Amino acid sequence: MAEDGSTSHRAGVVALLGRPNVGKSTLLNRLLGEKIAIVTAKPQTTRSRLLGILSRPGAQLLLVDTPGFVEGARPLDRVMREAAEQVASDCDVALLLVDPARGWEAVHGAWLARLRARGVPVLVAATRVDRSEAAGAPWPPAEAGEATAVLRVSARTGEGVDALLEQLVALLPEAPPYYPADQLTDRPLRFLAAEAVREAIFEELSQELPYRMAVEVVSFDESDPGLARIRADLLVERDSQKRIVVGRGGDKIKAIGVRARAEIERLLGTRVHLELWVKIEPGWAKRPKRLKSLGYC
Repeated sequence: MAEDGSTSHRAGVVALLGRPNVGKSTLLNRLLGEKIAIVTAKPQTTRSRLLGILSRPGAQLLLVDTPGFVEGARPLDRVMREAAEQVASDCDVALLLVDPARGWEAVHGAWLARLRARGVPVLVAATRVDRSEAAGAPWPPAEAGEATAVLRVSARTGEGVDALLEQLVALLPEAPPYYPADQLTDRPLRFLAAEAVREAIFEELSQELPYRMAVEVVSFDESDPGLARIRADLLVERDSQKRIVVGRGGDKIKAIGVRARAEIERLLGTRVHLELWVKIEPGWAKRPKRLKSLGYC
């Protein structure tokens, strides 16, 4: 209770940080109880920050999914690094996720030291602890001694998730809610639709091609309450890539469309007419203004 007898409320930004493919997006979806972040088995699926809003009695957690700690000199790599750094610099609490099978690395120590120097509480959590690879991994690591707390969680089974939420809420500052209780994210539906298409691309195409592609929703018409009409361009850099995406007789782009449409219909709660076109745009990933227009920064 506050001094005036009213019930206090906690709210703040929680940064989800870690290596690519450590389970940040899966954990975000688990915490929200709703899928808003795309998830694939391939690393570096997440390209930009994604806010998930979790409202509970007495607390609102602004959970921010970030791209993994990435290296590389491409403009897109820099944008992804900057997204994680920006979230880390503005957060009230940091959740540093570590794959126990891979172990504690120097990059984890660097982020822990950086956050603690700012006075930010840091929870270090081993992820995917339900997997056999994690069973024999030593935990907690001695190097995580400066962390506020060290936990074990599994987004798949829910192990440790309630305890994690309790600790996160306790570390948030006292503040009123920032968003309405029924709002899940600050991203528009057309961004989530584009992400659903990109998830389908990762699932349907192999090797490096998904990393060389982007999705731009060019029209999003919800004027008919029973049918949303969406057109999206799949951006590639070369004609040879376009031929792979289209596939023999259009089989690949059809499979991408079928998978993406089902996910978008789940998001919107209505039928969707999804039209996909492959567009050759050389150097799209090298132009900062273009990356910004695609929602990556």
